[in-house]
Amino acid sequence: MLYECTLQRNCSMTPRQVARAYAVLCILSLSVALAFLLQGFWMVLAFSLLELGCVGLALLLYARHALDRERISLSSDCLLVECVQANVRSQSRLDPLWTRVLTDAAAAPGRPRRALVTLESRGVRVDIGRFVNDARRRQVARELRLALRQISVMH
Repeated sequence: MLYECTLQRNCSMTPRQVARAYAVLCILSLSVALAFLLQGFWMVLAFSLLELGCVGLALLLYARHALDRERISLSSDCLLVECVQANVRSQSRLDPLWTRVLTDAAAAPGRPRRALVTLESRGVRVDIGRFVNDARRRQVARELRLALRQISVMH
């Protein structure tokens, strides 16, 4: 392997940690709501259930995308780009001798400044860098260009 890189979101909690945090929140919130229910204030329980439903939905969306990533592997005969988004996996294989690395304005002249890095080889285009910031995208583009040049020199 001449070059390998994994680009992923900067998430502070794994899906399992999200589930545990939500369980603790539910126990605490429902305990308070049940105490008010015993005093005759049933509306507190209704609002607590509404709150837990909304927080649960938000945490579900967070957890679904917490493990999103892109993995780039370059060997002398193949440039492999694997992308995982919400547990949907896609794979693209490019010929490293024909691959060009396009960034910012070179990738698409009218796109916003936050353009992704585009890998292009024999009519196949793959965008990478959707989970990282601009500085990291530029760094990966430089490293990948250098690694691709080394392969072309070897052949």
